[in-house]
Amino acid sequence: MPEKLHPNVVRVEQALRDRQVTGEVVVLDDAAPTAATAAAQLGCEIGAIANSLIFDADGAPLLVLTSGAHRVNTDLIARLVGAAKVRRATPEFVREHTGQPIGGVAPVGHPAPVRTLVDTWLGKHEVVWAAAGHPHSVFPTSFDELVRITGGTPAEVG
Repeated sequence: MPEKLHPNVVRVEQALRDRQVTGEVVVLDDAAPTAATAAAQLGCEIGAIANSLIFDADGAPLLVLTSGAHRVNTDLIARLVGAAKVRRATPEFVREHTGQPIGGVAPVGHPAPVRTLVDTWLGKHEVVWAAAGHPHSVFPTSFDELVRITGGTPAEVG
């Protein structure tokens, strides 16, 4: 389990403890950079995977936690957050604002808070799985807990 010792995972674990999250980080045998690969390894529905997607909203980071079964509508989320333009962030932008790589971005553990939208569709699952700072790590949580720990806004994002 050397991935568990990755500094990003350690930061995420600390952020989860600080927020009194009871779910433990799970280190996967293989990288899970997509909802489909994570769901396959965890044996759950793809919709129970909380994709952590970073967008560039007029130059500011925007984290959208969306069900793995959905695509994000950038025009819709631009209207929701009052941005003129929302686009997928570059890998460099993602790492700058989260300290984490694409495919492993956690909802927490970033250098500074990131404005967050949480897909209401995640509420259809009792347990949802979110990345824990590294493509080999995830943790179990819930829709309500994601809203609480991120200070996020529940929204329909697709």
